[in-house]
Amino acid sequence: MFANKILTEKDTDQIRFSILASGSSGNATLIETGDQKILVDCGLSGKKMEGLFAQVGRNMNDLDAILITHEHSDHIKGLGVLARKYKLPIYANAKTWKAMDNMIGEVSSDQKFQFDMETVKSFGSMQVESFGVSHDAIEPMFYIFHNGNKKFVMITDTGYVSDRMKGHIAGADAYLFESNHDVEMLRMGRYPWNVKRRILGDEGHVSNEDAAIAMSEVITDQTKRIYLGHLSKDNNMKELARMSVTQTLISEGIDVGGKLEIFDTDPDNATSIFTI
Repeated sequence: MFANKILTEKDTDQIRFSILASGSSGNATLIETGDQKILVDCGLSGKKMEGLFAQVGRNMNDLDAILITHEHSDHIKGLGVLARKYKLPIYANAKTWKAMDNMIGEVSSDQKFQFDMETVKSFGSMQVESFGVSHDAIEPMFYIFHNGNKKFVMITDTGYVSDRMKGHIAGADAYLFESNHDVEMLRMGRYPWNVKRRILGDEGHVSNEDAAIAMSEVITDQTKRIYLGHLSKDNNMKELARMSVTQTLISEGIDVGGKLEIFDTDPDNATSIFTI
């Protein structure tokens, strides 16, 4: 119903974004329209976050809001410090607020806002749609950004991509899509078995192969870019993730390198701002 509404609007607006950081050491993404600048997650120190903003020529003073996906530290590490420093409104669902409240220090009540799962909120010209994922957090959810006929999807930190999730995220212009690990590298690696089992489980992280299969089921002719996110430092490599995803998509008849391009993300360096 929501997607149909978006498709009837004139394709005159744009979404700009940068994956500021992605990985187990910290996550943050900047999304902009003509009248809004929104940060999703704040998983690095305040100093590092300010440095990442500088990398893309932006200033945190210009932010309108911070959206939180879940309470794990690699998504909220710098949240309290930056919220207090820049007086920023924070949005999260009720269970996530309860889980992270004592982790971020004191934040003024007039900066705390609730964003329920499976709902849509308007931020100026931007409509943001939330949807649930399968991860070992209290109530993890990710976001879809709509502006006019443009659509940008973020989906990481999920053990699998369900049909329900695919219904939400299909047909985006661009994706930040989890491609966390190579299964064989993980199985043969140094992690203890209980950690391996967590990562491989339904509430863990998506592998390169499973991510690519899910991508093949949601990509349309409208999709221009996929950014591979939340790569494990120990159980994956950028080149391996890109090769694995590319091969699977090509085997599904998708023209990678033509209209669709695959991009890396990094835990320490922001991607260039891209406009859809």
